[in-house]
Amino acid sequence: MKVGVFDSGIGGLTVVKSLLEHQLFEEIIYFGDTARVPYGSKDKNTIIRYAIEAVEFFKNFELDLIIVACNTVSAYALNEMKESATCPVMGVVEAGALATANAMNNKSSNILVIGTNATINSHAYENSLKEQGYSNIQAKATPLFVPLVEEEILDGAILNATLSHYFDSFKAPDALILGCTHFPIISSALSDYFGDKTLLIHSGDAIVEYLQRKFDFYKKYQNPKIEFFASENPEALRNIANKWLYEK
Repeated sequence: MKVGVFDSGIGGLTVVKSLLEHQLFEEIIYFGDTARVPYGSKDKNTIIRYAIEAVEFFKNFELDLIIVACNTVSAYALNEMKESATCPVMGVVEAGALATANAMNNKSSNILVIGTNATINSHAYENSLKEQGYSNIQAKATPLFVPLVEEEILDGAILNATLSHYFDSFKAPDALILGCTHFPIISSALSDYFGDKTLLIHSGDAIVEYLQRKFDFYKKYQNPKIEFFASENPEALRNIANKWLYEK
């Protein structure tokens, strides 16, 4: 299969990493809209317009599937992308909510969702989980984590102060949904802050679980072809991809 992965910038590379680890696809086309990142502070109509333009870009390739790695786009523009695309389109919000439900048997589990302002304001995760019977859900916008990840501030005093700034009033949840694809990069710091008993729900792992439930994958692709495209400075995206995807 040939898959397109779309993100507002570089964060969706964490989803690509999960796809590579599970060897699901023969070819991966990644497109990051780096010229207009971040999407998390933009209005719904703008997000939809950018998302449809991404679908048009992917029409240059004969794709079997498009994965929307951006939580904000998944929350606001998934239906419009499905209407415009010539192949199936799947988003990480639905996958993340299902992964949480599969992991949390107790409907009273304490679940905390973190993400960009737009993702949190959409209430997409809460609505999906409430439909499945979960009642103890909190959400917190944590947009400062995005520039910290992009500046490679992955530990130390600044990150620790940001963790305290956002979470001092929260007790450790049973599950923490990482509602932004940047956040898995700081998963170790989040685990250290909340403790081992908090389960982290990672968009990349969630979409893999979702795909494996939906499709039969009969073959593993150990060395898939990957192409990286960006609306601005594609070389910078490729450099980050080499670091995030291949460096130990």
